[in-house]
Amino acid sequence: MKRALGVILGAVALDAVGLGLVLPIIPRLLREVGHTSDLSWRFGAFLALYALMQFVCAPILGALSDRFGRRPVLLVSLAGAAVDYLFLALAPSLWWLFVGRAIAGMTGASNAVASAYIADITPAEHLIRRFGYMSACFGLGFIAGPVIGGLLGDVWLRAPFLAAAALNGLNFLVALLILPESHKGRGGRIELSSFNPLGPLRWAFSFRALLPLLAAFLVLAVVGDVGGTVWVLYGEDKFAWTGLTIGVSLAGFGLFHALAQAFVAGPISERWGEKRALAVGIVADAAAYVAIALVTRGWMAFLLLPVFCLGGVGGPALQSLLSSRVGEAHQGRLQGVLASLGGVSSVIAPLLISQVYFASRGLFPGLVWLAGAALYLLCLPVFFSRALKTG
Repeated sequence: MKRALGVILGAVALDAVGLGLVLPIIPRLLREVGHTSDLSWRFGAFLALYALMQFVCAPILGALSDRFGRRPVLLVSLAGAAVDYLFLALAPSLWWLFVGRAIAGMTGASNAVASAYIADITPAEHLIRRFGYMSACFGLGFIAGPVIGGLLGDVWLRAPFLAAAALNGLNFLVALLILPESHKGRGGRIELSSFNPLGPLRWAFSFRALLPLLAAFLVLAVVGDVGGTVWVLYGEDKFAWTGLTIGVSLAGFGLFHALAQAFVAGPISERWGEKRALAVGIVADAAAYVAIALVTRGWMAFLLLPVFCLGGVGGPALQSLLSSRVGEAHQGRLQGVLASLGGVSSVIAPLLISQVYFASRGLFPGLVWLAGAALYLLCLPVFFSRALKTG
């Protein structure tokens, strides 16, 4: 199973490269294809649509992988992603871009299946470390992806999509040839309730001990969406960053994120416990948000990247706490629930965050970052709940 773990982690990294390739060009792409400079609703809607499809599809893919196995679901998703990036490269209008973005969200929901695969092949005592490895590989993918995407986008705006299609095709071939099955599916007919995106949430909410942890997970997801929504816009508006500079900043984030997840998240949790690791992540992330709101030079933002990435150690700790509280038979369903919660956040948050940003950037563009830091106060009651007493 070590080879299988390597294939899954490699697939996560290649998927991140593909996503990173297109991030630096999204505002310019919407302006050019939409023939407008007004991105107020278009930008937020473009980001939210991807998340909406993940919200709808992640629980379904998780349930399908529990029933039929992880491998076939992953293969279909990877092949679909390669085709979709080709579609986006040729999309002639704004609405076709939105259609392609919706398909991308459907295929991107396979991350829940990858998480379940890792849970299948990992002993409980090493689960947080391997979730950290998974997050680190996603960060590694962001080292090269945004830089290449920024460079290619400056040459031709659609070129990053072609590169992303090629990477996803490679991802599919590697998984097809090497990846074994990790979970023997139960087979049989699928209940219609499995296609209800709210069904897995009802299942999760039936576990009272999970509720505080799920609330904390949702807060972390919402706060994380602040950076994901406004980083490119903020860099363009406040620091006059070019596409290449934005790509380099995202690559720097990917590098430090990978280092933090690979060498900090696991050791902190194993030495101090998941509860303290979660606290370290929240404090570091809130401090980075306050600082980025107040800095006045672009190079200062680069200095904050390690602090942002230290904030990421809380996510694997929280994911490990949640995974340890459900049985092996429901890992796929749980990961689908977590992806679904992240989807709920990323459907609503970019719409609200982009509106707040566009409304306040003329007076104080850093307001949205301060609001994100303040949201972490909602996690304080979680640390005094029974759910974390064993963390």
